[in-house]
Amino acid sequence: MSSKQTVSGSSLRPSELRFVAAMEELWFGRLEFVRIERGELVLDPWPTAVKAVKFGSEGGVAPRTEFALKRQVAELFEYVRAVDAGEIRCLEVRHGLPFSMEIEQRPNANGGRRG
Repeated sequence: MSSKQTVSGSSLRPSELRFVAAMEELWFGRLEFVRIERGELVLDPWPTAVKAVKFGSEGGVAPRTEFALKRQVAELFEYVRAVDAGEIRCLEVRHGLPFSMEIEQRPNANGGRRG
């Protein structure tokens, strides 16, 4: 993981805050084809969102900017920040939190190794 830990909402980049809000709004589903360049999410064009509809369940929560990050969100952005170039093929979201992902990583100057 990176040397600078991502532990609160105030430590997130604007693109990461938008992504957290999108995961919370999606609640259940997946985000596909999210490009990463120099450790940052590329959100233009916006990634494909595929919503999973669960009948009889409650919706998500309103996005915030100052909050303690859940472990899953911190781990996601620590991973993303360590990727020079790549694409999240599929990020599964459950209860508004990242659950699992499939990622394509392109080799970088140190032979494709992270960090």
